[in-house]
Amino acid sequence: MTKEEAGNGRDDMLIDDPEPQDKELEAFPERIKLYYGWLFPHADMSKWMAYGNDGKHPACDQSYFGRREYSFTLENDIYMRFQSYKTALELEKAIKDHCPFKIDIGPVYSVDPAKRHAYSQSGDNIFTPVEKELVFDIDISDYDDVRYCCSGADVCMDCWPLMTIAIKVIDTALRDDFGFNHILWVYSGRRGVHCWVCDTKARRLNNEQRSAVAEYFRVYKGNSNSKSKVSLVGAALHPFLVRSYNVLSDYFERKILCSQQLLSDERYENILDMISDESVASELRGKWQGNRRSNAKDINIVRWEQLKHLCGRKKTPGLRRCVEEIVFSYTYPRIDMEVSKHMNHLLKSPFCVHPKTGRVCIPINPNLCDEFDPTNVPTLSKLLREINTGGLQAEGEKVWDRTSMGKPIRYFKDSFLQPLLKSCKEEMEASYNAKIQQSKNSLGW
Repeated sequence: MTKEEAGNGRDDMLIDDPEPQDKELEAFPERIKLYYGWLFPHADMSKWMAYGNDGKHPACDQSYFGRREYSFTLENDIYMRFQSYKTALELEKAIKDHCPFKIDIGPVYSVDPAKRHAYSQSGDNIFTPVEKELVFDIDISDYDDVRYCCSGADVCMDCWPLMTIAIKVIDTALRDDFGFNHILWVYSGRRGVHCWVCDTKARRLNNEQRSAVAEYFRVYKGNSNSKSKVSLVGAALHPFLVRSYNVLSDYFERKILCSQQLLSDERYENILDMISDESVASELRGKWQGNRRSNAKDINIVRWEQLKHLCGRKKTPGLRRCVEEIVFSYTYPRIDMEVSKHMNHLLKSPFCVHPKTGRVCIPINPNLCDEFDPTNVPTLSKLLREINTGGLQAEGEKVWDRTSMGKPIRYFKDSFLQPLLKSCKEEMEASYNAKIQQSKNSLGW
């Protein structure tokens, strides 16, 4: 900072002009201090982690917040696990003091995780996870065998629709098929998305139950060497898969097919290999080898229509299933199953900043996920420029109100946190009243 007043909480703070984006990593340690000091939503994050247990209601579990595990990854990959904090202020102070490059959130344990060794020495297996959000982790690098614009951690708007599809398919199923309501989608900061299911019944699922939910979504079972990458069993698709296919086929035909040039001369053999009837594959190959151009439509669309027509013309049920298998193979969500199955698995906290991209892990509104652009999310350098040029801070105004962090934080508070806490309060009140009534009934006997 160039003004001493900034450190004293003055409104007319000024921060050194950020360096170019390609030096994001080099400037990260100093910038992250400023970010945690001015922009990270400490209070709202702690409210989330407390789930209403930070109030004065007699049903509040005052030990709840202090039994949550946090993990800090510091500069030079120094890893601090099993961190815990009794209060929101303690957590905020620890974050500001350590300035972690990454914060991971773990489960709520039966006892304070920082004191786990004392309990283990007692001989009783008392240190165990008792609650954790049901989470999903989808990385676009797991789609490298079906995307050609990027690879690895790189991402662009040609392949990002694969993440949009994942959000739409999984979010709808979680709400409609499982009855969950409090779901938070978060951009991972670089190459994927995270999903946090925060309903009480989701947080209290054991590992076996989590595995059952994760397996419900398992369709992609292939690898880069297998022709068929999905398993669609039965004569007819499960209703969940029918609903998903409507989303998948729409995005496949409108976006993925052409953006990835899936039926170009260089790539159509990959799809022909997935057709079970060799005579059909040979007929299509003959058409495409002799007709390499189309003036009316994109060649990928023309060839896809030919493939669907020929497979649909045949009476063999397996051929019709081939079309579905192709679409599922190229577009269906590829979930990291192990992350979802185990309660003690940690996941990166929302509103962290990815040190290699400088991008903030902001929430994604699933109803507007088509509009989300990972290349246009707030970055540290952009945020610091916005603070510098934002003018004087009005009374009662948060610093993030004057930056591009304002919209994602307001969405987090208004659309996710407030409804969640309202539900937690109602559940807490209902549980407390039920216990009181049960006690009265016992006395009545």
